[in-house]
Amino acid sequence: MAIVKMKKLHVIAMADRREELLKGLLHLGCVEISEPGEVLADPQWASLFQRSGSSLAERKGQLTDVNTALDAIKQYAKLKDGMFIKRHPITEAEFLDAGAAEKAQAACDAVREQLGILTKAQSEAGRLESRAAALKPWESLDLPLERSGTAHTIFRLGVCPGQTDVGAIRVQMEAEGLAAELYEISADKLQKYLLVIVHRGDEEKTQELLRPFGFSAVTFQGMTGTAAENIRSLERELEANKKTQDDAAAAIAASAENRDALRIYADRLRAEAAKEQCAESVLTDETVLYFQGWVPAEQEKAVGAFLTEKGCAWEALDPTEEEIPDVPVQLKNNWLTKPLNMVTEMYSLPRYDNVDPNPLMAPFFILFYGIMMADMGYGLLMFLAGFLISKKYAPKGTAGNLFGLMTLCGISTFIMGALTGGFFGDFLTQVVKLTTGGDFTLPALFTPLDDTLMILIGAMALGMVQIITGMAISFIRKLKNGQVMDAVWEELTWWIVFAGIGLMAAGMTSVVLYVGLAMVVLGPVLTNKGFGKITGIFGSLYNHITGYFGDILSYSRLMALMLAGSVIAQVFNTLGAIPGNIIVFLIISLAGNALNFALNLLGCYVHDLRLQCLEYFGKFYEDGGKPFKPLMADPTYVEITKYISSEEEPYYD
Repeated sequence: MAIVKMKKLHVIAMADRREELLKGLLHLGCVEISEPGEVLADPQWASLFQRSGSSLAERKGQLTDVNTALDAIKQYAKLKDGMFIKRHPITEAEFLDAGAAEKAQAACDAVREQLGILTKAQSEAGRLESRAAALKPWESLDLPLERSGTAHTIFRLGVCPGQTDVGAIRVQMEAEGLAAELYEISADKLQKYLLVIVHRGDEEKTQELLRPFGFSAVTFQGMTGTAAENIRSLERELEANKKTQDDAAAAIAASAENRDALRIYADRLRAEAAKEQCAESVLTDETVLYFQGWVPAEQEKAVGAFLTEKGCAWEALDPTEEEIPDVPVQLKNNWLTKPLNMVTEMYSLPRYDNVDPNPLMAPFFILFYGIMMADMGYGLLMFLAGFLISKKYAPKGTAGNLFGLMTLCGISTFIMGALTGGFFGDFLTQVVKLTTGGDFTLPALFTPLDDTLMILIGAMALGMVQIITGMAISFIRKLKNGQVMDAVWEELTWWIVFAGIGLMAAGMTSVVLYVGLAMVVLGPVLTNKGFGKITGIFGSLYNHITGYFGDILSYSRLMALMLAGSVIAQVFNTLGAIPGNIIVFLIISLAGNALNFALNLLGCYVHDLRLQCLEYFGKFYEDGGKPFKPLMADPTYVEITKYISSEEEPYYD
């Protein structure tokens, strides 16, 4: 597998062909139209061309409306999607059917209309409830709210803090000889609701007296009749409002029958939005148009045939050295290596002139994960979850890669579990002991508890293999790039050192080690100048010895996680077996193993990822690649199974 070879595409055509060109490229799904920023930076180009207009904002607005309608249908029809969306098969002709799009838009408009009614009614209900709540404390007051007094008296409604002593206010009024009376209408924890009747001549003095008590006047503008009468009126309005809300919600729920059509329409609008976004990267002078982009070399013939058919002038060129950093990267992988895209994309895509790391990483990643998890029960769960979800829902993108990787790692985990005799730890051993009183142990080639040192040595040996593999990839790349001396003084020198250490440890010869050490010294002497020859020797020795030793030691985590997972599983099984009851054992054991499985599922992935990204990629990998993003329909809810062929009605008509 490798990085797909790309061609730089330049296209000139008549301006009136823009729409059909974009639709045709959307149908082909293999051309990425580049941003024209660099072209417009050239004053000569900028004087000739300008960006095309587009309907991107309109399409995004329509898509937002459809998504809002779908969310409303899901909420009011009480529909559940589950964890994954099952994409339904559909032909491209059905996907692009104009009549279906019109019906979906009409359904969307109907839902949005009802949603508008519902939202307005909900807002009005809040206002009515607020008014009713404000009137509730005055419900027992048999006084029309519009009455403000008589010819000689003034009526004042007001509130004061809940801890206010109303009796003390009355006493003070009497002491000052005010012609006023204070009535407590109701009270709650926060406030007391009061009615003050005062002679017009004593109003000002009464206000001065009430102010220190926190008295605040309350008015009900525009209301007539008593508070109780207004509350009953508001309740009738709320009942009518609730019916309006229920009717609107029922109408939205009834639109659930249009849900699939709306989903197809949403996918189509996403494709249209992608097309319109690319339209903004097309340059035009209103007579001709120009755009540039990238196309996989293997698709050049099909794209060229289409462009020629449309009367375009075009060329596809190999990227120049200066263009390498800008070339988009597409990885070409098979069923085994494609799931590793998840790891590569999480780290960073390789540069266009680098190597595809997936096939170089896949055997190590899958094997290392199995070593760290190493349990048949856990492996079986991973395999079944990954395989069944992939089969039933066929998730795409990162989710698809996740479950594909889970399936492969589940197989590796099961195999390593078979070698170590683990099935949810010693679950079967404890079950047999509790039910029959006999002894039973799964056959094992080695076990984490009894062969810890051997597993540690094996883990570091595997790490050495991966590190040497990374060095070999770097060695080959340097030779291809003409960096022969760099390859000799870097990778070849230390291979000889490693081989010398191995031969000396085996008691065979020390000559190879001496040759390697001589090359370690000779490299900086020949490549550096002046005092740098001396410092280069010590720098090379220190950096490489500590670097390689630290890298190899990092692989001890394979043993550590295998041991930790096995011990935790056995501890929970032992705890469950202590009461001697099989039911209690099953509850404790399954709960503990579920926790252990969840922790190791993530922990093993993180540690495996670290080994690949730091210890392995550090030897040869150059990141910084930009993902290839062609203009294409990328539906979320449907799967396009049959595309319109050249013999059928053209896509762009």
